[in-house]
Amino acid sequence: MDLVVDGWFHERGMLWPGQAMSLQVKKILDHHRSDFQDILVFESEKHGNVLVLDGVIQVTERDEHAYQEMIAHIPLYAHPNPKKVLVIGGGDGGVLREVARHPGVEEIVECEIDEGVINVAKKYFPSLSKGYDDPRVTVKIMDGAKFMDENQDSFDVIITDSSDPVGPASVLFETPFYNAMYKSLREGGIVCTQGECIWLHLDLIKPLVESIRGTYSTVEYAYTTIPTYPSGQIGFIIATKGRGECKKPERKPSEEVQEVLKYYTPELHEAAFVLPAFAKRSIFGEI
Repeated sequence: MDLVVDGWFHERGMLWPGQAMSLQVKKILDHHRSDFQDILVFESEKHGNVLVLDGVIQVTERDEHAYQEMIAHIPLYAHPNPKKVLVIGGGDGGVLREVARHPGVEEIVECEIDEGVINVAKKYFPSLSKGYDDPRVTVKIMDGAKFMDENQDSFDVIITDSSDPVGPASVLFETPFYNAMYKSLREGGIVCTQGECIWLHLDLIKPLVESIRGTYSTVEYAYTTIPTYPSGQIGFIIATKGRGECKKPERKPSEEVQEVLKYYTPELHEAAFVLPAFAKRSIFGEI
């Protein structure tokens, strides 16, 4: 299937049948296949540089902050004193950039299975990949589940920034992976994972939430709005080990940090957990 036709990139996917997202292409910067997936980078007319994996938009420079800030800062500000943070996926570096805004964090480990994503991010997305420049960051090119199996009871916060549950990311949406995260968490820890879209994927979200509620102390769902993701919305599954809910931040950004953030605020942190009636009813069986 041609991804670019008549100067427009068209995102079509099996997870959003009957709809598509199109962006006007100014210039194709890179298109190749890594050991794991098809990687396309193009300069768009209105959204800056765009990263596409297996035909699906992962990042645009125009709106990436709405996702990167929320998936990182919701769990980090919900934790009173995170010291060790694990990022699984997130090869573009955006989550690392946001984690690095927390001065109390002492160690940041990223497990990315596809080094090809890191390479194109460093070349074409410097505003995201600057996260790799932080001296607290260690990068592991390996399977995240294997790393967690080797590092149990180790992390205060685990953030899984994955693509959709097809191809190499499919295992990240299965119960065994959530069990591995639980074992790798310290007591009082928090996991936050990419949780798909309430308009399209309730059939994926509900059984996953139900399957892990018996393991984790709390399981919640929050979301952000982002124009270039399917239906303009994407959620986060947020689960804890030996502590309460994450709806209210334990800490707040300093004035200096808040001035550079484009999306996250403490008020929006709390609002992100307020779900529409249909989603709350479907995921948690309540209104």
